[in-house]
Amino acid sequence: MALKLRLARGGTKKRPFYHIVVADARSPRDGRFIEKLGTFNPLLAKDADNRVVLDVERAKHWLEVGAQPTDRVERFLDTAGLLKREVRNNPEKAKPGAKATERAESRAAAAAAAEAAKNAPKEEAPAEEAASE
Repeated sequence: MALKLRLARGGTKKRPFYHIVVADARSPRDGRFIEKLGTFNPLLAKDADNRVVLDVERAKHWLEVGAQPTDRVERFLDTAGLLKREVRNNPEKAKPGAKATERAESRAAAAAAAEAAKNAPKEEAPAEEAASE
C-alpha cells in the first residue's frame, strides 16, 4: 500500500482550510485517511504561528515507514526541519507561448516600420509646383 502525506481540503467555498493527513495514494483527496498530522490555513499571514500546525513526531514516524509527501507538504516538512527539499528552477515556465511570441514580433516589426517612416527624409516638392502656388 503506497502511503502519501498530503492535504485534505476542508472549509467552505472561497475559505479553504486543509488537514495534513496520511492516506492511501488510491483514496480520494477528501476521502478516507489513516491519521491526521496537522492543519494548514492559507488565509493566515505567512508569518503567523498557527498557519501550519504539524505533529513533527508522527510525521517523522510516517516518513520512516515510507510515506511520500506531496510537494506542498514537503515544503512544510522542510521548514520543520524533517526533510531537505531541493529548490526547483524552471526557466522555461516564464517564456511566452508561440502565439504571444508571434504577436510580439509583429508589433516590433510594425513599430520598426513606423520609426523608419518617421525618420525617412521627406520628399521635397518640385520647384515648379512650389512656384505656381
